[in-house]
Amino acid sequence: MGYFKRMLVDYLEKTLKTRPLVYLNGPRQTGKSTLARNLSFNGDINFLSFDSPMDLAAAKTDPAKFIRSLPVEALNIIDEVQMAPEIFPYLKMAVDKNRAKGGGTGLYLLTGSANLLALPVLSQALVGRMSLLTLLPFSSSEYRQTGFNFVEKLFDGKMEYRSYRNYDLPGIILNAGFPEPALNPSIDRNQWFSDYLNTLLQRDIHTVADIRNPSKTVMLLSVLALRAGGILNNSLAAQETGLDIKTYERYKTAALNTFIIFEIKAWSKPNRLNKRFTRSPKLYFTDTGLLACLLRRDLEEIYRNDRITMGHLFENFIACEIMKNAVSLADLEVSHFRTSDQKEVDFVLERKSGVIGIEVKLDSVPDKHDFAGLKLLKEAVGSRFRQGIVIHSGTEMVPFGEDFWAVPACYLWDAVGTGSIN
Repeated sequence: MGYFKRMLVDYLEKTLKTRPLVYLNGPRQTGKSTLARNLSFNGDINFLSFDSPMDLAAAKTDPAKFIRSLPVEALNIIDEVQMAPEIFPYLKMAVDKNRAKGGGTGLYLLTGSANLLALPVLSQALVGRMSLLTLLPFSSSEYRQTGFNFVEKLFDGKMEYRSYRNYDLPGIILNAGFPEPALNPSIDRNQWFSDYLNTLLQRDIHTVADIRNPSKTVMLLSVLALRAGGILNNSLAAQETGLDIKTYERYKTAALNTFIIFEIKAWSKPNRLNKRFTRSPKLYFTDTGLLACLLRRDLEEIYRNDRITMGHLFENFIACEIMKNAVSLADLEVSHFRTSDQKEVDFVLERKSGVIGIEVKLDSVPDKHDFAGLKLLKEAVGSRFRQGIVIHSGTEMVPFGEDFWAVPACYLWDAVGTGSIN
């Protein structure tokens, strides 16, 4: 099995040429170590991991000496760095020392399975000296190795009538996830996800929060799974898990900081329509296969028999795809749009060049009513509006008026298709 090139790699290599230290974080088992080992770097690379008990013990026992022992002319890659926060102040000293000598780019690449913001010792020690990048599970284009960033393509604005081949949507959703189960079809996914959650509870969760009852974390995730793609009522969710609101928030924050879940903020701009917009974020799971596992459902069975639940999973999949494609687009902001009278757009993508709205519909044949929220978004943002699209499960890309398109889900990994409709 060969190395699968990741969408983030070019951006990471470029960043290492201009910054002394890069922190590459993201969920456990997304391929951070593999990516680091396969970098094209003009110089020597020294790789070590705190999964090694000896390296971890050495770093914790005498962190100053440990950092001084690292080769100064190499890129030092330190894997699972969150396990030894003792080294952070000494990394700061080493970076400053190299800067004083006129050097200081491509010195350290740190990888970790915990959000930087959850590790204040790290963030405070290395502020201003570090770039932060995030590696997520496979996108659909990464799994299929098409090298296609659909978000970037949308901002190019070049849409045309097109017909695509039929595609296996449930299979694509399952494989646009963690590399190991995606690349090894013999793996029992339910067992793999169960083992994955156990590892998180035993190791990473304790790094970012004081969690005294790990079983409550699994219960919390099961409750949140029923709300994926929706605006979360934290009070009701806390009641269902049997936690007081402060404990619930601590557990939920731990799930966010270990990348099990993520939130997409509400869109906010000057209120030109004299309407009130929601301020609450929407909740999603970083891997849609894990979401199905937490629901104790088989995704193929859901696709065949339960269109309502499948609609939520489809939206979760699109949310993940947007965030995976966004990792190499530094100026992209992602939000959702909803008015007080329930008109909404699932995702709003904003760059300096303009705004794109994305609505998600499981139906294979969208109609004009599916574009109502997108038209309201266009009115709200004015001349900055680039286009509004409805992503659907069919095979046809067709226009629905000026600046509006129905786009099949296969566009996420295949820009060309089989030819135009006409």
